[in-house]
Amino acid sequence: MIDLIAFRRSLHRYPEPGWCEYLTTAQLVEALGALNFDVEFGPTIHTVGERLGVPNGEVLSIYKQKALERGADPKVIDVIGNGYTGAIATFDTGTPGPTVGLRVDIDSNDLIESNDPNHAPVMGGFASENYGAMHACGHDAHAAIGLGVAQWVANNFVGLSGKIKIIFQPAEEGLRGAASLVDAGMLDDIDKLIAIHMRAGMPLGHVECAASGFLASTKYDATFCGTASHAGNDPEAGENALLAAATAALNLHAMPRDSRGISRINVGVLEAGTGRNVTPDKAILKFETRGSTSEVNEGLGERAKCILEGAACMQRVEVSSQIVGHAAECAPDIELATQIQDSSTEVAEVDRATIAEYKLTGSEDAMTMIKRVQKNGGQGTYILFGSEKKNGHHTVEFDIDEKVIPLAVSVISSALKSLLKEEGTHESVD
Repeated sequence: MIDLIAFRRSLHRYPEPGWCEYLTTAQLVEALGALNFDVEFGPTIHTVGERLGVPNGEVLSIYKQKALERGADPKVIDVIGNGYTGAIATFDTGTPGPTVGLRVDIDSNDLIESNDPNHAPVMGGFASENYGAMHACGHDAHAAIGLGVAQWVANNFVGLSGKIKIIFQPAEEGLRGAASLVDAGMLDDIDKLIAIHMRAGMPLGHVECAASGFLASTKYDATFCGTASHAGNDPEAGENALLAAATAALNLHAMPRDSRGISRINVGVLEAGTGRNVTPDKAILKFETRGSTSEVNEGLGERAKCILEGAACMQRVEVSSQIVGHAAECAPDIELATQIQDSSTEVAEVDRATIAEYKLTGSEDAMTMIKRVQKNGGQGTYILFGSEKKNGHHTVEFDIDEKVIPLAVSVISSALKSLLKEEGTHESVD
């Protein structure tokens, strides 16, 4: 039996950001193969042009080398190559039936984890050893849950029909990883898709079976290129990229909102300049748009493009922009959510199972996947599991109550029993 708590703690100790999940992928490939799953990984599960926000080669090489030093299979690392991380594991029960997918994400956040002696990972000796990377959103637990479900399937597939497909998705943070898998057709055979997430501050034992409200979002990096000059001797020779970026930042926030739905815009990063007496010749602006529909979100993007070009023109500089992350909006299928709510009553640790009680206004890569499944005639939903701890997601003190891991495995396993029950079988969940 796989020790899921130990597995989660190992991932927490060695977190890997998006497209750098070499060790995580290698460990999953090995464990899933031992469970007799058909495991796909590497470039074949991705579309090259749709991998968004891939780090530079130096960063990828650092994490690749760390994975090898920590015992990753060199053959697996070689297949992963330049950041083609993640894995898709499929189990065929041998009996005709639908295909149910489970999406779990595996990447970490760009944070320096707290070294407070009262922080549970510090006390337990599994705080991050990859400086600048931390599992601050529960994806280490998600990966452990996915592996736990795989273990349950391997031991309990008799009486089930159809196929179970577990998607261990890379690069969810920044909405960078789903498009590559979707465009490669990795979800086109799925009839019902379940995506999961921890929820800080939500009581342990509470399961939200149809979280909703996620916004469509696009992440942009804009680069302004001007001409450097001495700010005192010949300021007229300079073309100030910083001023162009600053003008763009202010006017992006001054955009009118859209009456068709919720709209959001935020400039989060502006990097420019080399010295106080030098006209800045380069500036990088990182911003995002969000909308309750793709139309609203895309409308903001079009206006943003005009603002970038106008700001560049004012300072006689050049500007280019690229999309480094994107996710769609979609609504959960209540019919599927209700089936999961009903089956969760078999799990003793579940105190409450609700539908559409939690409405979030963030964005989620899984929505791109669910939307593709729905477009193909299938159903999808997004489940939140209460993980009790009060420190919020994406903070350096984030942690979970690890009892949520076996609870989530039981809830999903119970759902699979219901969704894939073979005719004439009435077995209970182990």
